Amino acid sequence: MKTRRFLPEDRAACLAVFDSNVPGFFRSAERQAFQAFLEDPPGPFLVLEDRAEGIVGCGGIAEEGGGLASLCWGMVKSSRHGQGLGRRMLEARLDLMRRDPGIGTVRLETLPQTVGFFEKSGFQVASRERDGYAPGVDRVVLVRGL
Repeated sequence: MKTRRFLPEDRAACLAVFDSNVPGFFRSAERQAFQAFLEDPPGPFLVLEDRAEGIVGCGGIAEEGGGLASLCWGMVKSSRHGQGLGRRMLEARLDLMRRDPGIGTVRLETLPQTVGFFEKSGFQVASRERDGYAPGVDRVVLVRGL
């Protein structure tokens, strides 16, 4: 298992990871936005590659300026949930941010069902927006310092 930088030829595999998480964590309508994101990521985008299975996870970083960076489009293939791969992807992205002296705070937007995962890594809820993604799908903003 290795974490590495995203390559253009990884698009189809990352889209397959996304598809495996519909409808549990993403809506099918978001696929087009993710596909456009993969065409021109705003910052480093990583993939988690299993030697036998190929790409099983991915996630990126977007610098927001003013010492703030956001985690974006982080996901693990649904059949691999609960195996520590999400934590591995999170730590790889946090490690990249720690190397950048211009980043002091990390932010992310997520669903209520993933809040506990991020809180275990030191994130705190900054805000909640009822129906923030869609009717019945709340948006939670979390932050933490590096």
